[in-house]
Amino acid sequence: MAIPDTVPLLGISWNDVLFLLLAGIMLGCALLVVTLRDIIRCGIAMIAAFAALAGIYVMLGAPLVAAAQVLVYIGAIAVLILFAVMLTQAKNAPTGLVFQTQAIPAAIAAIVLAVIVALTVTATDWGDVGKRVATATDALARLLFTDYILPFEIVSVLLLAAVVGGIFLAKREDRDA
Repeated sequence: MAIPDTVPLLGISWNDVLFLLLAGIMLGCALLVVTLRDIIRCGIAMIAAFAALAGIYVMLGAPLVAAAQVLVYIGAIAVLILFAVMLTQAKNAPTGLVFQTQAIPAAIAAIVLAVIVALTVTATDWGDVGKRVATATDALARLLFTDYILPFEIVSVLLLAAVVGGIFLAKREDRDA
């Protein structure tokens, strides 16, 4: 027996259901990141939000971007933040966090932003956006290493300078202590 293209009771496609599920997980985890008081749980919620975003990238037909999302954000940044927090600070957040004292202005700004996004989405002619666009990894690599080699190398040098500067500052703080 073949699986139908749409959900029998809802009448929407399985891709839409999966997108809504991943988007809900991402938004819920993002909300947990800014509302939880336990910093470790905030980091784990951030990792889950990044993973849901990687799933959305896969659905959009961009597996290279999804792999970069997993490697860079989940594999490096989120784990680095979790290790830094676990090694340097207490697990519980202080009682008077900045975002807790500015909750009302932040809520107003979020509502205004949501209205602007909703107006933009409804006013845009989306055309054939529903089609998946497959990104060929080899074509992207050729383009990156031929036409955009200079910006690629400039970013590489800037990242190297940031790493060397971070090491220099870390060594300098140890000597001053």
